[in-house]
Amino acid sequence: MRESLRHRAGRLMPAVLALGLLWMGHDLSRAQSQASNPAPSVDAAALYRQHCSTCHGEQRTGGMGPALLPESLARLRPAEALQVITQGRQATQMPGFGTQLSAAELGALASHIRTPVVPAPRWDEQDIRQSRLFHPAPANESATPLWKADPMNLFVVVEGGDHHISLVDGDRFEVITRFASRFALHGGPKFSPDGRYVYFGSRDGWITKYDLWRLRVVAEVRAGLNMRNVAVSADGQWIMAANYLPHTLALFDADLQLRRTYEARTLDGKSSSRVSAVYDAAPRQSFVVALKDIPELWEISYNPRAEPIHDGLVHDYKMGEAIAKPGFLGVRRTPLDEPLDDFFFDQSYRHVLGATRPKDVGPSGPGGSAGNATAQVIHLDARRKIADLPIAGMPHLGSGITFAWNGTTVLASPNLKDGAIDVIDMRTWKPVATVPTPGPGFFMRSHEKTRYAWTDSMMSPKAKDTLTLIDKQSLQPVAQVREPGKTLAHIEFTRDGRYALASVWEMDGAIIVYDATTLREIKRLPMSKPVGKYNVWNKITRSEGTSH
Repeated sequence: MRESLRHRAGRLMPAVLALGLLWMGHDLSRAQSQASNPAPSVDAAALYRQHCSTCHGEQRTGGMGPALLPESLARLRPAEALQVITQGRQATQMPGFGTQLSAAELGALASHIRTPVVPAPRWDEQDIRQSRLFHPAPANESATPLWKADPMNLFVVVEGGDHHISLVDGDRFEVITRFASRFALHGGPKFSPDGRYVYFGSRDGWITKYDLWRLRVVAEVRAGLNMRNVAVSADGQWIMAANYLPHTLALFDADLQLRRTYEARTLDGKSSSRVSAVYDAAPRQSFVVALKDIPELWEISYNPRAEPIHDGLVHDYKMGEAIAKPGFLGVRRTPLDEPLDDFFFDQSYRHVLGATRPKDVGPSGPGGSAGNATAQVIHLDARRKIADLPIAGMPHLGSGITFAWNGTTVLASPNLKDGAIDVIDMRTWKPVATVPTPGPGFFMRSHEKTRYAWTDSMMSPKAKDTLTLIDKQSLQPVAQVREPGKTLAHIEFTRDGRYALASVWEMDGAIIVYDATTLREIKRLPMSKPVGKYNVWNKITRSEGTSH
């Protein structure tokens, strides 16, 4: 009898253990799913009004705190949002609510901020003007820097981990100052032509003008509720912002006073679009604009002597019989087959090299398979597409670079989908090489005085810790640098090209300074997720090795 009981118990033990483990897994899963499946009895909207609206606004459009809209939080994982709500965010005024609210309530809030606001929030010219903050210079302020360094060899480092900016001396590799930025800067800072001022754009629409010499904020304005990037004109007189929400462009003077807005609409007004990107085309004295949802490329000239604009055909009565519109600050439209997501200029700025993001197409679609991205060349003067770029995968042309090769100029573009760099002859628009890399990447950089182009593989789970160096003459990978287990990305060079600075893209990250010839590590500066760094000289001179 005892043997029989022991035998039965032995048979039951695995089942009991499995049941226990199953219950533990269920309990953990239930805890982790609070943010995605909040309890139906929790009134998330009421919780938001009680605990969040004072700082983030009744419509979640932001106030003292950032906007909490799906468009603004696209890069923030649900688990990260829940962690911030629970624990707060260091070095900010965001408190944690973990001791005040239950797990179900925390999860409900985390889900609520990712739902669309109905009706959709508005942000018009009056809102923009009322948002502007201006800080006049102190009386008799000197027009000289407060620090001793080469003003053309400064690095502006965007630290995404705790939303700060570090200003770094590019000769001594020391931090000059560090200051808080707006939430989630995006699109890369842009400099005034003399390098004294820098303009930052945030995802929730704020533009900040900062004086690098006197180390102070000059002005701020909120251009929209969800913004892609900003551009600064070559003469330093105009600032343009590209918005996802609302569907507008906003034009400012150098001190961020609003001059006008543009609705991103078709000529007949029937369709509107998010604005993908705006960049300055310096030799043309114009801004060039890509639209996310409308197959058009816009050019807006800030040259007071710009030629008049003729929309439509001369016999087209509905389009205005080709009645001329002013060229200065007017919209010159180029029709396309597909909308562009991002783009790049050739050195003459006559051509735009644009990428179209994947869409649902059949087997006979672009590239012969469903969902492939395409790339194309648009002639800005002819106002039409002149070539298709034979780039497979998902090219990230906004981070492409150009350099001299075998008597011509070539474009090299990272790829968000494939472990390869496509190199294109910019005279014939034909491929000359495909350079293998350990995995798909986001950024590529070089400099006129270095023989290497550096690219990351940060989109690869296995190769995100590797930077690949490509010889610009042989077009072959010749070396690698690694930071095992970390994300290593975004190279920028010193003014003279002697040193390359890489980002350890982690919360406890760093800027690593490499000798650009020997690849020896020179110095390491601790940083909080340094998502990008930007050399003043390379940016204002439009170095061939940097994105524009």
